Amino acid sequence: MMNGWSPGRLSLATPTPGLFPLPVGELGLSTTEADAVAEARRLITALGDFSCEGLSLACVAGISAAEAAQRLGAVRADDDDIEEIMDDPFSDFDDSLTVVGVTDVPGGCVVSQPWGYIAYAFGVPERLSAGTVCYAMYANPKSGNQGSVARDGGIVESDTHPGGGRVAADESAEEILATHLYRYKAVAYCCARAGLRPTDARSITLQPGMWLRLPERDWWK
Repeated sequence: MMNGWSPGRLSLATPTPGLFPLPVGELGLSTTEADAVAEARRLITALGDFSCEGLSLACVAGISAAEAAQRLGAVRADDDDIEEIMDDPFSDFDDSLTVVGVTDVPGGCVVSQPWGYIAYAFGVPERLSAGTVCYAMYANPKSGNQGSVARDGGIVESDTHPGGGRVAADESAEEILATHLYRYKAVAYCCARAGLRPTDARSITLQPGMWLRLPERDWWK
């Protein structure tokens, strides 16, 4: 048992409900939980399969892409610069690190960088999360997925492992269900926990709503 989740009750959130029996007197999924299960299946299908190694992103609830740009002090990137970066983002990595994509999606917006960590650097989710919440991650090629949660302008959780499939026994019931539903689906997990409902993967890959150039500053501070 973990905060109300027995194996039997958790199995109701899988494609094989009833795999384990419900303990006597234990209820099935609530309407909210059943909706979360349905949304997880929709979201995972909508995003599809893609390689996220080296990707960073910040999923922000309740703000637009234009508001995200303003909070970051960013301006639209030059089209020629973007073309050069697309050819080889590592030829001048210091330069390409200052470029991110930002996309409006239902529920908020996504800031992403397919080739680097800057969307996860703490200064980005901190600025984006003023008055709201931001789930960020970096798919570190060396050590796996690194996550953080920012709320109201400050980091409240760091060194999390989105999509890792493990939770502590004292986690909230909501977090236990989310971790179960999005096991090995780190990007979908971040979107879902921020309340975003993208209909495809364009906000994550190389087709964002617009490309932005970040101002020069230490984004880890």
